[in-house]
Amino acid sequence: MDLAPSPLARPFPEMPAIAGVTLRAARARYKDWERADLTYVELAEGTAVAGVFTQSLCASSEVEMGREQVQAGRARALVVNAGNANAFTGYRGREAVEAIMAQAAERIGCAPTEVFVSSTGVIGVPLPKDKARDGVAAAFAAEEVSWEDAARAIWTTDTFPKGAHASAMLGSTRVDLCGIIKGSGMIAPDMATMLGYIFTDAVVAPAFLQELLDAANAQTFSCITVDGDTSTSDTVLVFATGQSDAPAITDWNSPGADAFAAALTDICRQLAHLVVRDGEGASKFLQIRVSGATSDDSARKVGLAIANSPLVKTAIAGEDANWGRVVMAIGKAGEPADRDRLGIAFGGVWAARAGMPVEDYDEGPVAEHLKGEDIDLAVEMGLGEGHATVWTCDLTHGYISINADYRS
Repeated sequence: MDLAPSPLARPFPEMPAIAGVTLRAARARYKDWERADLTYVELAEGTAVAGVFTQSLCASSEVEMGREQVQAGRARALVVNAGNANAFTGYRGREAVEAIMAQAAERIGCAPTEVFVSSTGVIGVPLPKDKARDGVAAAFAAEEVSWEDAARAIWTTDTFPKGAHASAMLGSTRVDLCGIIKGSGMIAPDMATMLGYIFTDAVVAPAFLQELLDAANAQTFSCITVDGDTSTSDTVLVFATGQSDAPAITDWNSPGADAFAAALTDICRQLAHLVVRDGEGASKFLQIRVSGATSDDSARKVGLAIANSPLVKTAIAGEDANWGRVVMAIGKAGEPADRDRLGIAFGGVWAARAGMPVEDYDEGPVAEHLKGEDIDLAVEMGLGEGHATVWTCDLTHGYISINADYRS
């Protein structure tokens, strides 16, 4: 499926090499397309890994096995298959994953459990073992590729390659973080909804890396939605190769721990925003800021209720400041709310305060704001100190067209 780049697309950034990371890609030909669809990443010995995975109860074998593998905290390789999700495929799906793990482990000389596998694409079709085997073998022999090439090789309905870079100073030494991600539809924040991979040369203890990723995920990947649907395959992995001379980070008392945590959250947020900007059929990027809720978690749930409302999303697509639809979404969220304390603003202009329309409300500036690509919606609950920010996109005819033709 060849799609025009999203109008919200961002150019791929300049990203440095990460010591201990080797990127390769090949054509396994999982679908009838002329592009690389298998990515192989080899990692330095001793690489630490952390991960978050979909909470779908119909998760793929890749996810089920990945959850087990991250417990050991070590990785030597990553294989990503694009075009086939290998989910809802029973024992055949698991056998295909185990075969890939064994093939890569034999090449590297590591335990199969140190090889992580992800797959994305059509659900319900077993991953072809022969194509996977040949694709992995081709990747072994392939030349190294760039971050952008790797980002293109992992996508399905994406319309532009997505990458991000961040850095942190640990003492007098800089460490880099580079990430690539795919995701466009079936995006709802039930952990993290996409395939995302972040690499750093920092030395980080696996347990603390997992703690940092959990915290970053809660503020970023778990605060985005495109269509309210949670994938069977969602995975975000962070690999720390330990090739930097910077001081090791083992806990919050380690020098530079705060800086590294901030950089990890930053790159996760960048990647999360890119997924929303490539939402299927999207023409608007919508930021929803909820304040005054009874708790941060309550604010997040209210924000997601607004973000997942088809009526709100279509109003944004139509550049209509229909704040009544926002009130509707807040009321159905199942969270504490008081109609007579609500305030709603578009682009910094309050349309309603204390449960009523603002008397001198001028819709002109709001209408102008809604003509843009980046839309800001603020909600004041008036109940407490809880706050959260959620990101989504509008809902257009393009979403229907893409998904009606997905398997054809």
